[in-house]
Amino acid sequence: MDSDLDRYILDHISPEDPVLADLDRQTHLRVIQPRMLSGHLQGELLTMLTAMIRPRYVLELGTFTGYSAIAIARGLERSDAVLHTVEKNDELQDLAAEYIGRAGLRDRIVQHIGPALEVVPGLGLVFDLVFIDADKREYPDYYRMLMEGGLVRSGSILLADNVLWNGKVAEEKDRGGSDRQTQGILEFNRMVREDTRVEKVIVPLRDGLTIIRVK
Repeated sequence: MDSDLDRYILDHISPEDPVLADLDRQTHLRVIQPRMLSGHLQGELLTMLTAMIRPRYVLELGTFTGYSAIAIARGLERSDAVLHTVEKNDELQDLAAEYIGRAGLRDRIVQHIGPALEVVPGLGLVFDLVFIDADKREYPDYYRMLMEGGLVRSGSILLADNVLWNGKVAEEKDRGGSDRQTQGILEFNRMVREDTRVEKVIVPLRDGLTIIRVK
């Protein structure tokens, strides 16, 4: 997106939470690949979608430094609502926990460290809202885990980030030789497209966000 247009959009939406603004800055100062952070625009969308859906149980695959978890938790309106967020990189746990605490959301966000495919089935929950933003190579496995493992229900909403993958999904040549992350996204997108159990739409926000509703 044109930088001037991007700035115009950011100037005309709800202002960024000061805690999230500081987390954005610290992520860029202290963490490798800070662009993985959701950022202001996507964060506001996550907060609003969460408020609209009014979930009780929310799952996030891929905590990173906690920006999206805080944004989602800001939208939790039910008094009994809770977000379970899973991150396999334990080196990020303390930074995320610090800002979750500063946001006053320790009672709303439960952090889990470990591979999502091992952690999530053991939680014993059915989720109303799921945000997928973890290892792109495992997106198809996450989808199978959720849809075939009884972890979502009719009416559940899945949000999958990075589904356009820097435009690589539209590159026709040599798809068979693509890197494993690109292949994971391509396979996930195909699975969702062909799955008659869900309704889906891709929103071309940042790197692409698929909104999936279980019928």
